[in-house]
Amino acid sequence: MCPRRCGTDRTHGKTGVCGMTSAPRAARSALHFWEEPPISGECGSGAVFFSGCTLKCVFCQNHEISTGGFGLTVKPERVAQMMLELEEQGAANINLVTALHFAPTVRNAVLLAREQGLHLPVVCNTGGYETVETVRAMADVVDVWLPDFKYADGALAGELSAAPDYPDIAAAALAQMVDQIRAAGGRLVDERTGLMKRGVIVRHLLLPGHVDDTCEVLGRVWDIAGNDADLSLMNQYTPNARCREAGGDLARAVSEDEYEIALCRADDLGFERIWWQEGGTVSESFVPGFDLTGVR
Repeated sequence: MCPRRCGTDRTHGKTGVCGMTSAPRAARSALHFWEEPPISGECGSGAVFFSGCTLKCVFCQNHEISTGGFGLTVKPERVAQMMLELEEQGAANINLVTALHFAPTVRNAVLLAREQGLHLPVVCNTGGYETVETVRAMADVVDVWLPDFKYADGALAGELSAAPDYPDIAAAALAQMVDQIRAAGGRLVDERTGLMKRGVIVRHLLLPGHVDDTCEVLGRVWDIAGNDADLSLMNQYTPNARCREAGGDLARAVSEDEYEIALCRADDLGFERIWWQEGGTVSESFVPGFDLTGVR
């Protein structure tokens, strides 16, 4: 199900590299206003935050749920109900955040919700470290792909996320996502609201001291997707306690010069739709309280 291929029998209560059994755990289900404008709009994205993660990023801001395991085990029927509740609250879409290590159950939950009247687009918010097979299996329930593309350098990916194969895995997954959206008719945005109904938005978080790798990432994304994907360049990196203690570049924020280099590179490549952030952004402002809101 994931590129780790750890071989763990998660269906019998054992935990894989993701830290989870096969039973989904969720930490929050609520309107989320801090995604890109085509996702959050003015009414908010209906975000369901799942526990566990296949990556081990040293700079993770969501470590409470990604590696800490916080969350409540939920059945597919409850996940479907949470989606319908978010629709009732006026959500622009259903946003599945780090969900694909639970892919079969989450897919079934979306289908169940649709049977019960869900009509919102479904966004799959992923770290980009996914198998082509899993992406393909989710094609009938995902309308908008929102993947990260974190690294172009395998050594850096190994050092910071314990995934030296990340660049090639993420590239193959992104290519599959783009192909699926192209086959479905391509990017679709509601002209009245500006909300994305179908498409791909590739996120890249700049890391301080690694702007050269950022430029390589942008080139790779361009080669795969061109303008069939929006690009979201984020300068919100904020060192967590682990990075501050370790010192070095990851103990500081991204500089204005680094961000300008990245934006210029994206522009030079030809990206027509670039989502960028104003100066002074810190990632803590985008991290919601994981308190089981909407899950219980």
